[in-house]
Amino acid sequence: MQQREEKQLEASVESLISRVAHVKNALHSFIYKLENEYERLTWPSVLDNFALLSGQLNTINKLLKNEKTPSFRNQVIIPLLLSPDRDDDLAKLTEQRVPVFSHEIVPDYLRTKPDPEVEEQEKQLSTEAARIGPEVAQKQIQTLNKLCSNLLEKLNNPRDDRDAESAAIRQNKPSFNPADTNALVGAVAFGKGLSKCRPPGPVAPGHPGQGPMMSGGPTLQQVTIGGGSGQQAGKMPSSIKTNIKSASGSMHPYNR
Repeated sequence: MQQREEKQLEASVESLISRVAHVKNALHSFIYKLENEYERLTWPSVLDNFALLSGQLNTINKLLKNEKTPSFRNQVIIPLLLSPDRDDDLAKLTEQRVPVFSHEIVPDYLRTKPDPEVEEQEKQLSTEAARIGPEVAQKQIQTLNKLCSNLLEKLNNPRDDRDAESAAIRQNKPSFNPADTNALVGAVAFGKGLSKCRPPGPVAPGHPGQGPMMSGGPTLQQVTIGGGSGQQAGKMPSSIKTNIKSASGSMHPYNR
């Protein structure tokens, strides 16, 4: 009976070692691709590698849960020999990862529990979780679920959000330039920025609205009228002043 259990244990260990070797080879291949073929590596290929690793790990779990597989939890590993000297056979068996089986590395490789620091952190987290009441915990869970739902909506509908933001920007963006509008109003109402030059071509004498352009807008020229009773030289009647004003105003390009 004991020999049968030992043979069954050896067969299970050999099968487990074989499955772990497959996982190790798949990991080596995937890491090599990530480090040396990252320029040609596509996302579908990455997903295929992850699927392969996931399938191999599931196979190991099924093997461990099989009824014919003995419980490895009941097996105890005891180091029979510890030495600070290099062990070539051990280095070859572990692919140069463990060249020495000494007192320094045995606690790490044969540990069945987490590190003391990790255990202390787990205790602190458990204590903090126990202090939180059920109502507070439920509120925090609801808040976290809400944040996750909003994040998933944004990730699933990025195009709709971009279209909405673009439409909002187009609606809020002004359709005119205030500086151009002010310049146009000033040019029409006050003649700002317009050229003050006479149009080319001969000017017909006596034609209303033609004549030399006077800089600075419509002004009056001093006219000397000779003769006439009751009138002094250098002065003109009010009727003549009115005619000159109307004529000079018609010559301005903004009053045409």
